[in-house]
Amino acid sequence: MGIAEGNMMAVAAGMASCGKIAFASTFAVFAAGRAFEQIRNSICYPNLNVKVCATHAGLSVGEDGASHQAIEDIAVMRVLPNMTVISPADAVETKFAVKAAIEHEGPVYLRLGRLSVPVIYNESSYKFELGKGIELAEGNDAAIIATGLMVNAALEAKALLQQEGINARVIDIHTIKPIDVDMIVKAARETGAIVTAEEHNIIGGLGSAVAEVLSENYPVPLVRVGVQDKFGKSGKPDKLLEMYGLTASDIVKSTKAVLKKKAGKL
Repeated sequence: MGIAEGNMMAVAAGMASCGKIAFASTFAVFAAGRAFEQIRNSICYPNLNVKVCATHAGLSVGEDGASHQAIEDIAVMRVLPNMTVISPADAVETKFAVKAAIEHEGPVYLRLGRLSVPVIYNESSYKFELGKGIELAEGNDAAIIATGLMVNAALEAKALLQQEGINARVIDIHTIKPIDVDMIVKAARETGAIVTAEEHNIIGGLGSAVAEVLSENYPVPLVRVGVQDKFGKSGKPDKLLEMYGLTASDIVKSTKAVLKKKAGKL
């Protein structure tokens, strides 16, 4: 389709209207941004079977800079009726997420990054279910709920916290819409404190989605780790994640902060 992302979505919609399962792929900033109108009116409104496979999401696009770093795409896509939003944590989860997207009838936004990330899951035992989170590690002091590449950072934070006697639960929320209300409420009830972690603006993304669930079902202290409502910069991915507070150390700090809130000290 060339540099004509709106046209690409319209063509995908046309293919889906003829019974095809259409995958439309481009950078997340162009899929969710430039082609938003076509996704809204030509795909979601008629509830067509188009899978928007958005790559190069988040700050980890790196040197491409702010114009290409999608930090608002989850917010934009999850607000659309009929849209399912998935943000896998590793290569194994991505493989199963693609299969789930194919089997799901209706629009899907599949958010993928550029940066290589560690493999978390064992392909032979992994099970993917739309709308269901995965508890990766037990813990009752606080729960770290993460998505995308921040899931690995959450596991690293868990290990660091363990060294200080803090036992944190780690949850992978790969499907941000529909979100796993039951798992989030269970974590809130059993730990009394939640930290969210995402490579996205803290406004409108995973943190906001979890806050909505908590406020309506089981309010507990919450701290959101993510981009603090700023545009990105051009730089090395790892340096950018560090600069914008998206590391295991930042999750550790946020977990300690939420525990103070839980104890009534803040």
